[in-house]
Amino acid sequence: MTTSKSKLLLFLLLALILIELPIAGKYFAVANTLIHEVGHQISSIVTFGKAHNIQLFANTEGVAYSSHRFWIGQFITSLAGYVFASFMACTFMVLVYKRKYNMISIVLLVILGLSLIFWVRNLYGFFWITTFSIGFVWLLRKANGPVKENVILFLVSIIFIESITSAFEIMYMSFQTPLQAGDAANLGEITYFIPTQFWGLVFFAQSLLFGWIAMRRFFPFLKLR
Repeated sequence: MTTSKSKLLLFLLLALILIELPIAGKYFAVANTLIHEVGHQISSIVTFGKAHNIQLFANTEGVAYSSHRFWIGQFITSLAGYVFASFMACTFMVLVYKRKYNMISIVLLVILGLSLIFWVRNLYGFFWITTFSIGFVWLLRKANGPVKENVILFLVSIIFIESITSAFEIMYMSFQTPLQAGDAANLGEITYFIPTQFWGLVFFAQSLLFGWIAMRRFFPFLKLR
């Protein structure tokens, strides 16, 4: 049996409310930030660059430090953060639809483990990934099936909502304060004649595309005829 539509909508609504809370919301929203920054680091490695470290911050911002041998590597790495976060959010939702909660847990543990061992080094980042990992492992070991599934669904809902809202925020910043628009600003700088605003729109558009791909499994009316 798949997760019911009403239950999914409830959890998405709760996730949307939670991420607006000043402390708890930002704490859980960092999960999406970590996935975003891991996307940068994986891309830098795949494109023959070097992934140095990741810094996570209490306001949900993050920075991935890497170096590149080629222009194309810098371009792909700058592009990869939001795309990887949206892709993973979509993948998690598809796994929720198939009730593959254990697989979601394994993927999250791999991301947490690799990040803790190789990349996350600043104080808050170390605090966050340590406490989050301990809590997540405790959940997997101690919680019964329904509780575990609900918590994982809630966490996936937060990651899914954040993958879209964070992409919207960077799009908004690309028009309001383009020099401070993070990855969109980086892409605007290295692509010369393609403005920051274009990349902001690309990031938001791809988040909506991945969101639609995920949601159409739960809501068949979203499928193209």
